[in-house]
Amino acid sequence: MPFPRQSEVELPLLKVLAELGGSAKPQDTYPRVARYFPNLSPAEQDQRLENYPGTRKWWNLVQWARQKLVEVGDIDRSTPGIWKLTQQGYNRLAATPHPPEALFQTFPAETEAPKADSVGSPRPSGSREPEITLRDLAHQTRNDAKARLLNQLRDLTPTAFERFCMELLQQLGYRNVAVTKRSGDGGIDGHGDFRQGAVSIKSAFQAKRWTDNPVGRPDIDRLRGAVQGEYDHGVFITTSRFTAEARDASFRKGAISILLLDGDAITELMLDRGIGTVRQPVYLYEIAADFFEFEET
Repeated sequence: MPFPRQSEVELPLLKVLAELGGSAKPQDTYPRVARYFPNLSPAEQDQRLENYPGTRKWWNLVQWARQKLVEVGDIDRSTPGIWKLTQQGYNRLAATPHPPEALFQTFPAETEAPKADSVGSPRPSGSREPEITLRDLAHQTRNDAKARLLNQLRDLTPTAFERFCMELLQQLGYRNVAVTKRSGDGGIDGHGDFRQGAVSIKSAFQAKRWTDNPVGRPDIDRLRGAVQGEYDHGVFITTSRFTAEARDASFRKGAISILLLDGDAITELMLDRGIGTVRQPVYLYEIAADFFEFEET
């Protein structure tokens, strides 16, 4: 899921501190705040900042929310290594007319987000509007780019999509990648060699340019059957998504493993590796979350 906005993290953080007795160490708050965003997967919570691999993106986002709460007086920072609710923070929770969970909504694509005079400065109104930060805009830009990439991929012809899959695998380190056009190939669309150290793995791939229908376990089983005996590994590439049963079937003890790349994974790779994309430099200065957590002597 897209990471929540910084402003959407504030009330959950206050609530978590209240649940923990009014104060807590930072590391105790991160997983509890994440519970208010059930679509935020464990893998997303463990994602690292690109330039600071020792710092989790989720932790960093919670830290920025905490900094904002310190600035407005809802959290007290006087005790090193402890986040503590102030009376103002308690008052804010008590004055919240709805459970915080009801506030954490993303704007639908057809709905315009609240206007701001500048980044981080919402226009005044009768109600408190979510504050939009430069970080929020950066996340939104990435999500928008992923959506546009996925639409572009779905507009390709089947042949063009196979060619794209060749390029994608080459960017991932595969060699001698070629499209297979022989009868009775069992659904295999191409093959290549993946080198891991001194070992070269013969791999075959299948490409499905689907829009809505998910890839199920029978599709994975058919690819494994086509790969068995001739290749060491399989890759299933689709612009759609995989069912839970398909994911479970991709790794079976004693059987050839099948790497699954769905629309989300493909677009993430394209952005991270610059495949068909150009990254424009917009700098956000981050603070390494763990740097200041020195042990007390």
